[in-house]
Amino acid sequence: MTQNSIGLILINEKFGICKLKATEKLPEWVLSSSIFSLTRTKEELSVICPENIECEKDWNFFKVKGPLEFDQIGILARISNTLSENEISIFVMSTYDTDYILVKQKNCKAAFYALEAAGMTIEK
Repeated sequence: MTQNSIGLILINEKFGICKLKATEKLPEWVLSSSIFSLTRTKEELSVICPENIECEKDWNFFKVKGPLEFDQIGILARISNTLSENEISIFVMSTYDTDYILVKQKNCKAAFYALEAAGMTIEK
């Protein structure tokens, strides 16, 4: 992989995105999930988790191969621009080490091919 190359891993599991009340306690089921992300603001509590509860369903993850350095510039922009050019909507989750791009399951194959055509390598 060259320095400008972006590697991704498709996490072939269905996920959901839930919106809860900002004042709601952290649900017990979240902590038993294999992958989850929580974001709390004054307005809401957003949860990304496997789709075994009522939520916005049918999302797949692409994980950017990391860990990424904080001075690496343009990775998300390149991925999101590629998907935007192909009219594929995304939801993004970031951690200390890497980024995750969620696409609706119905668009996963198109996203896979668009990212690959843009020179990104994808593992399954």
